[in-house]
This record gives sequence, C-alpha cells and structure tokens, in this order.
Amino acid sequence: MKIDTSLLVTQRTSLQDKVARWVRPEIKALHAYHVPDATGMLKLDAMENPYCWPEALQQEWLTLLQSAELNRYPDPSAGALKARLRDAMDVPAAAEIMLGNGSDEIIQIILMSLSGASRVVLSPEPGFVMYDMIATYTDMKYVGVPLKQDFSLDKQAMLDGIEKHQPAVVFLAYPNNPTGNLFDEKDIEQIIQAAPGAVVIDEAYHAFADSSYMSRVMDYDNVLVMRTVSKMGLAGLRLGLLVGATEWLSEFDKVRLPYNINILTQLSADFALQHRNMLDEQTDLIKAERNKLFKSLSEIKSFTVYPSRANFILLRSAVNQASLIFEALKKENILIKNLDKAGGVLKDCLRITVGTENENRQLVTALEKIMEEIVQD
Repeated sequence: MKIDTSLLVTQRTSLQDKVARWVRPEIKALHAYHVPDATGMLKLDAMENPYCWPEALQQEWLTLLQSAELNRYPDPSAGALKARLRDAMDVPAAAEIMLGNGSDEIIQIILMSLSGASRVVLSPEPGFVMYDMIATYTDMKYVGVPLKQDFSLDKQAMLDGIEKHQPAVVFLAYPNNPTGNLFDEKDIEQIIQAAPGAVVIDEAYHAFADSSYMSRVMDYDNVLVMRTVSKMGLAGLRLGLLVGATEWLSEFDKVRLPYNINILTQLSADFALQHRNMLDEQTDLIKAERNKLFKSLSEIKSFTVYPSRANFILLRSAVNQASLIFEALKKENILIKNLDKAGGVLKDCLRITVGTENENRQLVTALEKIMEEIVQD
C-alpha cells in the first residue's frame, strides 16, 4: 500500500497549528523537568537516602502489602497515616494536616488555591525550581529575590520585594536547596511579619537540619510547614505533608484531588514510620558521612566547600572548571548535579548528594584524580 506523504505532511502541519493555537504560550516556553538517566552509575545527584531496609523488614513489609485491597479505593482522608505522621513529625495538636503526592503536588494545590490576576509567588533564589515552574502552571507571577554571595538571605531585598509585590505566598526552604544552609531565624521572623499572605516553610530536609518551625507553626496566622518523607529514605512513595491552621488547610483541601494518596503509599508509609528508629539511624549515618565528606572535599585544592544542614554538599570549583569536572565524573560513572549553567551565585558550582561511606570514598578518589589531570593540563 502506497502512503500518501502529502497527506501526512498536511496532517502534521494541522497538528502543529492546533498545538500552537491552544497550548498556553507560558507552557510552550517552559522546559520539562529533566531527570537524567543514571543507569549503571553511582547516583549522587538527587538527594536520596542511599540505605536500604534490612531483609527481614522488607519481608514484613511485603507481607503487609498482600493485605492491600487493590480493587477498592484508598481511604480518601488517609486517616491512619495522618495519625502516624502527627506522632512521628511532632505535629502540634491544634494544627491540621493535608497530604500530597510529594511536595510538588502540595505546592501546586497551594498555588491553585491562591492564584488570581496579578497575584505573585515570591521566594529567594537560587531555590527549589518547582516554586517558579508551578507558578507558571497556575498563571501566577514568580518573583525571585537573589541571595547574597554567601547564600544568606538578603533580608532587605526580601522585605522590599514583599512591600512592592504583596505576594500571595512566600516560600522559604529551610534548609535551602541547592545551597544547604539555614536562613537566619531573625530574618525569617521579619519576613513572616511583613508578608501579607501565606509563608510556607519548606522543610524537605528537616531530618538533617536539627532545626524546625513545626513546633511554632501555630504561633502565626500565616505560616505553613511543608515536609516530605522522601529524604528519610522513602522517596519512591511520593508522600508530602502540609501542616498549619485549619482555616488554611480546609480551603486547600477543596483543590486536592480525591484519593491522591494511593493505598500502597498509605500502608507503606505507615509501616515505615512504625520503624522510625531505623530511619533515624540511617539519618544519623548520613549526617556523619556528610561531615566526613565535607572534610575530604575541603582538602581538594581549588574547591570552596559550603557547610550544609541537608543531605547534600555544595561546592564551588575554580573558574570554568565545574562542567569539566561534571563530565569527567560521568566518564567515571558517577552522577552529581551540575549547577554551573544556572549562573549567578551558582556559577562554577556543583552539588553532591551524601552517599554511603564507600560511595563517598569512590567520589573523592575520582575527584582527586580528575583535579590532578586538570592541573596537569
């Protein structure tokens, strides 16, 4: 059968015209969130917990999953899981909890609820990229306020931005991603007081930070605390939570899609949090390895290594070396995050997830070899 190529061309042109006409220009201008293929590589780019569960615990979990009624919808409110999270996360009794399919969905729910003509999302930059992207999805204006050169908050610039733009919501990552530092609490306090709308304290890395606003969330009428279990070793579950006053969360819950937390996630997260001691032990191991890795990286000439309160470390290479180092590590089958192309205060920066002792040793050995070769060249 002979194919009419002219018809195919016409159909293709028609398709392109329809897409061009109906897809929002802001969406067409975006680039999809890119997750690099890490097959066969030492994966130190995504801030994951590198430790698995003991075999006996895995078998106990798998036995539990056999009870899941996959033919039935899950509990729409995930009541048992919320109760478990309230205990595990020390959520104040007066606060409400809303669950999301990861922090990303929670951010989307918040912005869908607060969106409107000329409404603004404000956050320090560099920060979590999804604040900006989801603002675009929800037709809101995103305003990024640059951090200082040392990655601390530019408090006055933040206050000026709040005064000028009157944002519907301010996002403050605590600790910040990708810089790893905790912003000064006095600065945060002034931002909370100045903000006309909601202030979301994003505590994705709370397990490693030894500092939190959870106990203080009800001390303010505009503060919400957002967390995820991803960094605790449960990234595959895609479970996030938002904590705050009922008045806020009851409105946000209207936007949340029904059954957004599936039955396997509900059972698995509840089971894992019953073994919080194991997760805490893994967290302690990561924090100890973070300190050792910081010391080892600091001993490599030409690196500026920044203290971290998360499960990753940011470093700055010599001028124009970051991308060379990144590509050389890929040839060694080691994947980290190259932030050099972001420019600004992240020029020449790389971000490294803290791995196991053996993984960190492989990384440091490879980096030492690469830096020797760069110096010789």
